[in-house]
Amino acid sequence: MTKALVMGASGFLGSHIVMELVAAGRDVRIMVRTSSNTRAIDNLDVERVVGEITDREAIASAMAGCDTVYHSIVDARPWLRDPTPLYETNVEGLRRSMDVALETGVKHFIFTSTFGTIGINPSGISTEEDKFNWWDKAPHYIRCRVEAEDLFMAYCRDKGLPGVAMCVGNTYGANDVAPTSHGKLVKDVASGNMPVYWSGGGPSVGIRDAARAMLLAEEKGHIGERYIIAERWVDFKELFALAAKAGGVAPPKIRVPVFLLYTAAGLLDVASFFTRKDYRVNVASIRCATMLPNVDSSMAREELGWAPEPIEKSIEEAVAFYEHDGLEAAHSTA
Repeated sequence: MTKALVMGASGFLGSHIVMELVAAGRDVRIMVRTSSNTRAIDNLDVERVVGEITDREAIASAMAGCDTVYHSIVDARPWLRDPTPLYETNVEGLRRSMDVALETGVKHFIFTSTFGTIGINPSGISTEEDKFNWWDKAPHYIRCRVEAEDLFMAYCRDKGLPGVAMCVGNTYGANDVAPTSHGKLVKDVASGNMPVYWSGGGPSVGIRDAARAMLLAEEKGHIGERYIIAERWVDFKELFALAAKAGGVAPPKIRVPVFLLYTAAGLLDVASFFTRKDYRVNVASIRCATMLPNVDSSMAREELGWAPEPIEKSIEEAVAFYEHDGLEAAHSTA
């Protein structure tokens, strides 16, 4: 059985890739930072390498003897005033990993991209064929993800990297330890701490289904292709209603107009400029939540044999986890 390396194994998707690989009986190595929270996978029998994505030697050490690399290291902080870390991790970190993969002769390189790299189709539904086409409004987080995916495709095309890109939607489910930014919305709604909703949303997918798609890409994916991984579009009103139902609370009733969101975000951007602090709500983060395209995942379903479960189930599992995790946290501090 071949050895698989999961880079970014402490992340939400990365940890579930590890779980799926272990469940499949694979020999697994993970690359994590010294500061990584690996609580979600601490009970699994995997080999660990500690290192930073900036350290080429650490990457080489992690990849040594591995046939497959799952590259799931992503800096997903669109609210940063200084976007330098986004490009360093998402673009340059990927470049280092691909260079090492070519040198070590990796047979499969499965790259975690995002549906945010997909272009907006006038029909309202985008596919893998739609090239990114909204540079004029794209915040740095989206720009760096597009740049990373373009770089990845160039490595596959020009240098022979045996890679497959997975354009993953918003993920929901259990073991969201951090939690992710969209997971926190679900958590806040389910606990009754979100009185409002707003326009926007995104293609969504259960975290286990996303991880399973990654393994299918290793088995059946075509080199140099990208696959959209999303069960369906979920807008914020529906998302919050599903989370509220799972949490046993009333859903938010008040709709906040988008222009008010942008006004508030603009004021926070001004405050950020003067205070030199990063605020999670800013114009860039609002754009990421309201401007992304709806997508069609038929290609992954047909070519990979991917069959995701309804997103409702994953949202229920997410709420159950947040409630249980909250109880455990309370008990641990009692």
